[in-house]
Amino acid sequence: MKNGKPTWWSRPSSTPTTPPGAPADQAGDSDFTLAAPAPASAPAAPSPAPEPAEAPTGVSAEGDVPAPAEVPAPEPQPQSVPQPQPQPVPEAGPEQDQAAAAPVPPQAAPQPLHTPDPYRTPPYGEPGPWAPAPPVQRPVPPGPPVPPVPAPVAAQAAAPPPGAPVYDPWGVHHSPTEGPAPKKPRRGLALVGALAFALVTGVIGGGVGAYVERHGGITTVELPQAGPANSGRAPDSVAGIAARALPSVVTIHVSGSGSSGTGTGFVLDTRGHILTNNHVVDAAASSGEISVTFSNGDSVRAKLIGRDTGYDLAVIQVSGVSGLKPLPLGDSDGVRVGDPVVAIGAPFDLSNTVTSGIISAKERPITAGGEKGDGSDISYVDALQTDAPINPGNSGGPLVDAQGHVIGINSAIRAAGNGSGGESGAQSGSIGLGFAIPINQGKRVAEELINTGKATHPVIGVSLDMQYTGDGARVGDKGKGGAASVTPGGPADKAGVRPGDIITKVDGQRVHSGEELIVKIRAHRPGDRLELTLTRGGKEQTKTLTLGSSSGT
Repeated sequence: MKNGKPTWWSRPSSTPTTPPGAPADQAGDSDFTLAAPAPASAPAAPSPAPEPAEAPTGVSAEGDVPAPAEVPAPEPQPQSVPQPQPQPVPEAGPEQDQAAAAPVPPQAAPQPLHTPDPYRTPPYGEPGPWAPAPPVQRPVPPGPPVPPVPAPVAAQAAAPPPGAPVYDPWGVHHSPTEGPAPKKPRRGLALVGALAFALVTGVIGGGVGAYVERHGGITTVELPQAGPANSGRAPDSVAGIAARALPSVVTIHVSGSGSSGTGTGFVLDTRGHILTNNHVVDAAASSGEISVTFSNGDSVRAKLIGRDTGYDLAVIQVSGVSGLKPLPLGDSDGVRVGDPVVAIGAPFDLSNTVTSGIISAKERPITAGGEKGDGSDISYVDALQTDAPINPGNSGGPLVDAQGHVIGINSAIRAAGNGSGGESGAQSGSIGLGFAIPINQGKRVAEELINTGKATHPVIGVSLDMQYTGDGARVGDKGKGGAASVTPGGPADKAGVRPGDIITKVDGQRVHSGEELIVKIRAHRPGDRLELTLTRGGKEQTKTLTLGSSSGT
């Protein structure tokens, strides 16, 4: 400041007019000359027109770059700034001419610290020529057109009147017609919203994916299907045979003597007689209970009518049951190898199980039982062999042909590594070798058990040497307890059979052991005639005899 007047770093862009007669050095003075105040008695003269506002980037006549005025920036006001009205420029009067002609003491012009830079670089230590950043340009709301302002008036309006707000380049500016700047949306809320949206969509997508995976799609899938098939079956088909035979087949449950078991049987007549295996009901022989379950699920108690260990057959009877349907019996002698057969039973207590196969062999001599050790419980069967699956629980069930007639009673199976035997010795299951008692033999024994309670066995009246290892059945030298091996007056004695003879054929069929000879004999009825071929002293002989009878156990 000089004498209360502001000092500028550079002179204004419009060079002031030097009054006539003023010294030349006054023209280069860096201070502005202010007009002397008018006397109080004199009428107030109109104020001179304000100097035009300096452009921030204007250049003075001497080439210096003006610096912004050090004026504190007042806070912006929301109201609109009034536009200054143009005022007439007064003509120069006598006092003004005298004030202009007053001599001004000469002052030494300030010398720059450095040689002037042709590129207008400010001296070191002084503010630079940088201009403030231009204000933010905002669209002006539509309004009435503003009339053009004359150039002198526009220049005068550029300078703000006293008390008007000063532009601050670093302040926040608003349009006169707009309110405070809108608040920026919070980024945190946007992030939370995005996360919530992602969570919801993930849950929905997971649910839809699980539904699609579980149900195979969102829409209902309907697969094509053929129309109702014909429910009828050919009578000779497995289904037709099973449909006719199942109502006559029963499941037998036995308990007694500290043991229990399950087997199968089939209805013989309308009186309630049922045929099964002896080893199925053996536990209830002395005391115990027997129950029978039909194919429709009805269960009733049953009683033991008779049994025979030699044939492994037994008959039980139910009472108070109506609508019994006997299963018809066929002819086992007319069966041929390869004939189709169906086995029905309750393997492993699975009632009404149906399996099918063929007759794979005939006249298989098998023995079963023998658990007592004295041979009294050994069964000798000239059996039918089948590959229809038979398992524990099938014992006593029917083996039927293509006409639905019973041709055998399922009794034993051959198990791997277990030899031949009944179900008690073959718990490992079927390997395709099952054996059934021919129904012709079963029919005779069942009739005897129903009528007398016991069965008769055909005999020839000899004791066999069961230790003989050669081919054929050898007549023993001594009988049981030292008795004669050939019963005096018996069928063999009458036919001329002697101790030590080796029987090799029965009715022309070879026998290889004593068990096979017994099986072949028991396949006949007492009173039947047999032709025996034997070897004595190296010579073959033929003998004919009539079978005798003995009571079974």
